[in-house]
Amino acid sequence: MQYVGIQASEKVAANVDVIAKGTSGHASVPLKDNAVAHLAAPLAKISPYEAPVEFNSITRAYFAALAPVEDDETAKWIRVLETPERGDHAARVISDANPLWNSMIHDTISPTMLQAGVRQNVIPAEAKAVLNVRLLPGNQLSVLIAKLQLLVNDPAIRFEVEPNGSEIAPSSLLATELYASIKRVAGNEFQGVPVAPFLSTGATDSAELRLRNVQAYGILPFPLSDDDFNRMHGNDERIPLDSFRKGIDFLYNVVTDFAVQK
Repeated sequence: MQYVGIQASEKVAANVDVIAKGTSGHASVPLKDNAVAHLAAPLAKISPYEAPVEFNSITRAYFAALAPVEDDETAKWIRVLETPERGDHAARVISDANPLWNSMIHDTISPTMLQAGVRQNVIPAEAKAVLNVRLLPGNQLSVLIAKLQLLVNDPAIRFEVEPNGSEIAPSSLLATELYASIKRVAGNEFQGVPVAPFLSTGATDSAELRLRNVQAYGILPFPLSDDDFNRMHGNDERIPLDSFRKGIDFLYNVVTDFAVQK
């Protein structure tokens, strides 16, 4: 299913270190407080954790725009996402159907790095994992860490927030001339494809602009298949040449349309 998403909001990125300490020594003499082994248990608890489902004005409008063009089964669950009777089950179905949708309606946690030891025959005194956290706008990192501490239930495991996370920014307004230009050009360039406001699961420079009351919008102008989209930051990241050319034309036409309107 194809659509054009206009980013009007984005999740807030943070990195959290999960740290275990133990006694260092020669690996030929195993130790019961091995930091590497100690770290494995909290990671096994954190990895499957799923935060509560939450919606905001952007994600509500996004799913409302997609429901009419989805297959009947998917559309059925989208339509009942926020109903008290079937909402929880619908959210599970939608989350399982599409990893992007899962991230758009939950705070998410991805373990991304492991650091421990300097030699194969040395038990390290410390083992650390990095959790890349993406918060829905308005949610507090301290609240999520408190939940993880309860989940891990181990006072010897320490959580430390790395500096330089992104800041919470307000959503951009949808009733602006620039948003109208993007939507109008998208309708012309990709006829028959729904155009929807979009909450980005990644972090962009638009957050810095929104913090200064600049109405910023993000677009991925290059038409991509699901396979190409899922390669972002992965193996064989790429975009097709035809998509690149189409995206350049789309951006040019957006700027031209907006300039004419002004």
